[in-house]
Amino acid sequence: MSIDAATFARLREIADELSQLPMKPRVEIGRQGLVMMVSPTTPHGLTAIYLRRQLEQQAPDALVFTDTDMQDAELGRMRVPDLMVLPMDLIDSQPQDAVNPRDVELVVEVVSRSNPENDYRDKIADYSAMGIPLYLIVDPGRGTAQVMSEPDGTGYGKTRTYDYGQPVSVGRWLLATGDLPRYR
Repeated sequence: MSIDAATFARLREIADELSQLPMKPRVEIGRQGLVMMVSPTTPHGLTAIYLRRQLEQQAPDALVFTDTDMQDAELGRMRVPDLMVLPMDLIDSQPQDAVNPRDVELVVEVVSRSNPENDYRDKIADYSAMGIPLYLIVDPGRGTAQVMSEPDGTGYGKTRTYDYGQPVSVGRWLLATGDLPRYR
């Protein structure tokens, strides 16, 4: 289901206003409208940092963004992935207000304790519809990482699950997970 252009434009205005609040909430636009997220916990933040460092070391020809808007106005979606990888040669062609999802090589989400359905259900559908070729879900609660590939517009045709401690193969990267923190 898509959100019409006028509704998306209004939701985007509201999202921009909300993100200016003193508590700086992360605001996304999903199928049902606005989605507000609380600040990440320490294990969540550390996991994102550890993964970002590995991605950057293995792909000097790409940039790894954190907490940056990515939107598909035609679908009426705006997401703020924990990490997204964009080839360096496409940086200058990006719109000013958000990254174009069609240019993104990989999106990484660290599962939130407070709203895991957002990463496991809603974002799978949205990232697939946006054409994101690789989606990595890292879950500090379960101690797993899931690599999703072959988007079909509603989900991903291929999923591979790894336990923490196993090297995770995702596209051109091989990520170590043994030192990733867990939720208590």
